Amino acid sequence: MTAVRIHELRHFSRRPALGQSSPGAVSLALGEPDFPTPAPVVEAAAAALRAGDTHYADQRGLPELRAALASRLPEHPGRTWSADDVVVTHGATGALAAVVLAMVGPGDRVVIPEPAYSLYADLVVLAGGTVDFVPLGPDLHWDLAALAAALPGAAMMIFSNPSNPTGVVHRGQELEALGELLRGSGTLVVSDEAYHRLVYPGHEWMSALSVESLRDRTVQVQTFSKTYAMTGWRIGYLAGPRAVVDAAAHVHRTLNGSVNTAVQRAALAALALPDSVVDAMVDTYRQRRDLVVERLTGVAGLHLVPPEGAFYGFLRYTADRPSEEVARALAARKVLVRAGSEYGPSGEGYIRISFAASEDDLRTGLNRIVGHLAPERPGPP
Repeated sequence: MTAVRIHELRHFSRRPALGQSSPGAVSLALGEPDFPTPAPVVEAAAAALRAGDTHYADQRGLPELRAALASRLPEHPGRTWSADDVVVTHGATGALAAVVLAMVGPGDRVVIPEPAYSLYADLVVLAGGTVDFVPLGPDLHWDLAALAAALPGAAMMIFSNPSNPTGVVHRGQELEALGELLRGSGTLVVSDEAYHRLVYPGHEWMSALSVESLRDRTVQVQTFSKTYAMTGWRIGYLAGPRAVVDAAAHVHRTLNGSVNTAVQRAALAALALPDSVVDAMVDTYRQRRDLVVERLTGVAGLHLVPPEGAFYGFLRYTADRPSEEVARALAARKVLVRAGSEYGPSGEGYIRISFAASEDDLRTGLNRIVGHLAPERPGPP
């Protein structure tokens, strides 16, 4: 049985093991901010270590950190969030693993609108569940009719908002429509909201926990990685219905134990940062987003839905070549991207570009992409 499960995961998962790039190559492949972690966050961790805060923490997370996170959750009449509604995890990855492994069992069907972050499907397979991929609409937002057909009987639905890899921000009316589709069902919703602060002008983000018809069935997954440039610190959290949170907490402490204590002190410092610190990073991402849109718009053979949030562009190409082959060919031309097929069947014919990279690298990489996929329109020198 174990050998079968390992074979199934290896066959199913398209997540690449990304190594170091070759000399002269630029990477537009990683979803990692190129900003340093803000100094007050680093200083808080160092101070905690010097003070001897080097021992095990509460396995659900420091109570003061969980209380601070609970205070930021959407308020509703009759719904008061507390520290007990939150579990601090080893990044959003740990949160996703905890809730999927706690709530999905053999044979359970999980709906995933795709293209989608590949970890979702991988975790469902690990839990013994069945993935039901539902393609997005042409604008990369949900196809609500397709979801209506897929959701009955599903144990869970998982999505990200803003989305990795598409860069769309699911509108409030989409979330409300989802709540109506699920009315009367027992389907659990897992909303990965890791990029919630990275939203561009003309678009408005709403947490699934803000939607009345979703609130009591939704687990929100969050991380400090993207908002605060803390990818290597490995700290995230989840919040939602108490029974689900308790079950996920049990899985997380079994697999991981408690999160690094000094890092949790650093997370508290991150929450205390003024909005201007994050806003400055978001403004830089916006400028890079605009650069990507300008460079790729109107290029024959390429089509980009302008990113609405996050820091990804999901670029469709018309060349009749598998996306993994295109990604390898681009790597040989010294620009790293992610193959669209990594994100589900509908991702074929796309590549994902990250603009969490310097402007110089972004310009160089985009010119190499256009030069390879649309050589009739070379880039500027």
